Amino acid sequence: MGLFGFGKKKTIFTAPVSGQFQSLENVEDEVFSQKLMGEGYGIIPDNNKIYSPISGTVSSIFETKHALGITTNAGLEVLVHMGIDTVELNGEPFNIMVKKGEKVDKDKQLAEMDLDNIKSKNYGTVVLTIITNVQDKVKNLKFLTKESNKIEAGHEVLEIKNN
Repeated sequence: MGLFGFGKKKTIFTAPVSGQFQSLENVEDEVFSQKLMGEGYGIIPDNNKIYSPISGTVSSIFETKHALGITTNAGLEVLVHMGIDTVELNGEPFNIMVKKGEKVDKDKQLAEMDLDNIKSKNYGTVVLTIITNVQDKVKNLKFLTKESNKIEAGHEVLEIKNN
C-alpha cells in the first residue's frame, strides 16, 4: 500500500479570515518566521471573524483567548494564533465562540477579534495557522496561493499529504 502515492491522505487548509495572504517567513515574529512552532501561513485580516481552517476537534483554548488548538482526525495538531504578542492583552480583544472538545468544520466561526483594539495598542493582527507536529505527520506541503494575494475566508490555501 502507498505505492505510487495511492492510499496517501490529502488535507486541504483554508483561510481562517479574509485578508492578505502572508508566508510564515515574512511574519514579524521570529518564533513563527523561523518556523520554530511549525509550518503554516498567515493572513493579515480585513475583518473580525475567525473561522476554522480545518475540520477537527478543538483541543485547547488559551486562557488569554489569543490562540486555540484543533486536532484533525488524521492527528494533525493545528494552532490558530490571532495577532502577534497579543497574549499580553489578556483576552481583552477576543471573543471565543467554541468550547474545548467541540467538533468544528471549515465553515465554523471560532472567534472574533477586535482589530481596532489590537492596532490601537500597536500589536500585529496577522492570524496564523500553524501545523505544530509537521515533522511527524506531514509528507509534503503545497501552497495554493501566493504572497500578498487578497483572499476570502474559506479560500483553499494549503494542501498537505499526510505521512
